[in-house]
Amino acid sequence: MSPSLQTTDAVAARAGEAIHRASAWLLSQQNEQGFWWGELTADTTLEADYVLLQLWLYPATHKGWFPPTRIQIDRAVQSILARQSAANGGFSIYPGGPADVSASVKAYFALKLGGIDPESPAMTRLRERILALGGLQAANSYVKINLSLFHLYPREHVPSVPPEMILMGKLIYHMSAWARAIVIPLAIVQAMNPDRPVPPGFSIDELFVPGVSKAFPRKGGMFSWDRFFLGVDRVCKLWDRFGPEGFRQTAIDRCKAWILERTQHTDGLAAIYPPMMYTIMALDLLGHEPGDPDRDEAERQFDNLMVDDGQRFFFQPCFSVVWDTAIAMHALGEAGTAPSVALSRAADWLLSKEVRRKGDWSVHRPDTEPSGWYFEFANEFYPDIDDTGMVMIALGFSKGRNDAAHTAAVRRCIDWLIAMQAKDGGWAAFDVDNNWPVLSHVPFADHNAMLDPACPDISGRVLEGLILHGVDPAHPTIRKGVEYLIRAQEADGSWFGRWGVNYIYGTYLALRGLRAAGESDREVHMLRAGEWLRAIQNADGGWGESCESYCKDTYVPAESTPSQTAWAILGLIASGDTRSDSLERAAAYLSRTQNSDGTWDEPQATGTGFPRVFYLNYHMYRNSFPLLALAAFLKTRQ
Repeated sequence: MSPSLQTTDAVAARAGEAIHRASAWLLSQQNEQGFWWGELTADTTLEADYVLLQLWLYPATHKGWFPPTRIQIDRAVQSILARQSAANGGFSIYPGGPADVSASVKAYFALKLGGIDPESPAMTRLRERILALGGLQAANSYVKINLSLFHLYPREHVPSVPPEMILMGKLIYHMSAWARAIVIPLAIVQAMNPDRPVPPGFSIDELFVPGVSKAFPRKGGMFSWDRFFLGVDRVCKLWDRFGPEGFRQTAIDRCKAWILERTQHTDGLAAIYPPMMYTIMALDLLGHEPGDPDRDEAERQFDNLMVDDGQRFFFQPCFSVVWDTAIAMHALGEAGTAPSVALSRAADWLLSKEVRRKGDWSVHRPDTEPSGWYFEFANEFYPDIDDTGMVMIALGFSKGRNDAAHTAAVRRCIDWLIAMQAKDGGWAAFDVDNNWPVLSHVPFADHNAMLDPACPDISGRVLEGLILHGVDPAHPTIRKGVEYLIRAQEADGSWFGRWGVNYIYGTYLALRGLRAAGESDREVHMLRAGEWLRAIQNADGGWGESCESYCKDTYVPAESTPSQTAWAILGLIASGDTRSDSLERAAAYLSRTQNSDGTWDEPQATGTGFPRVFYLNYHMYRNSFPLLALAAFLKTRQ
């Protein structure tokens, strides 16, 4: 046997051992109901906003601030402080990232409010870093809006979020689902002009850069959309003062009804942290006292996001249980190492979570039968296309015990996904053709999440899921999806990844979708993508990519991670590369870096919430995706 064959055989043998260890660990994590659920962590802004919410719920008096949640506030403060950068004194929005001014301002507010001495070394360094980054004036609009509720930022210099938006036809449904769920309760809060006091003597004026205006920055030319919306904002502020009270009250009432409707059949409004927080604040202003069922439920759902195990304190932005379950099912199904009862139990659980009532998506698709899956335990108004595509792939590896129910759900889901295809041939996260670029210029749109356009990563996954369940590759939906992906390819051969970091993620999923659709590995777009993946491989055999790639609009290298290495392996195989040295080295890297218990380590954030603004660490990624990749690799050796 030649040395090269011996090497190949050894890599395959080690991969097989790693697969069995990873499978055993993953099976040990399955809940008795059938699901998998890993932690989902983010940056310190969630803990900082928790402290702000406590000030809202338990206002300060002339004697001081004595909230009953003091223990949790102290825990939040220590959790924030523990993540301060030793290198620059600020706070980043992903592990190892540069200091971010908005995250740093939020942290400073929470730490000072929580009792940390502003003249302590930690606070001094943090304040200096904030000022060096442009001060409080440089923070994003949501930081300023939140602070303005406590008179810590001039209200005349924060964007108006008018509740009258809800009366303007389908306007709110041209915002992304998550932006819509944030601004409706926030509009109530701002419109009711709250006057929440801070503790005596409390101020963060030291964060303002002297001589720099607190007003909106003026961007664009005289006739730009930015200038237009600044004019609209001035009109909104006049309306706040002089508009008919009855008309405003009608808008507030409609916003309240909209929120309360969408807190049914769900774990909080949109089942994500920011809308849930603003819902509590809105209900409080609307007179829902403690003991009121709607308010108590809103607070309960929000508090459920808290993790406080005595050692750690943090908030999850939401629950990723459907997502984690579908990926784990796919990995175990590909590996062929799970007992059929484990996978059928998971399939039954997923089938129980199919959406069967109309949500916001139906505004633009009123005649489509409800289907699809959401991300969390319950979020009936917001099934998302990415989760739905992932669940479809998972259900391709295992059937539920009721064959008729399984078949009917798959049929409904196919129809729903086909109906949710955008005009450009791709698929977005929650809605169809949610891509009015003009909305990105409204003053409160600087969180980079106002729109939900089609993206390559979701589109590739949907193509794979549809074809796995028998949709003909010649079907017009599939052909439009393929054409979209080919057009969306970057000049270097990669694809942008909206929901995972970043070009590695987008490239892996685009290639999987194209291969499922029957694209030949001799096509130039397939060859270019494979070559790009090989060109960016790290010396250790793995792949890594920094969140900074979103800021640079191009791939930015980073140290290797298990999940990104797994994505690259899956992408290479989909591109037609089954025998390269790159693939061998990558499989060897994953086998070599696996822990003895079958897990991998990954402190880096490889998930994306809002590019440039909010990143995620899915704690199941580092274990599910390597298993999937090694299983796919081993099949190339059989």
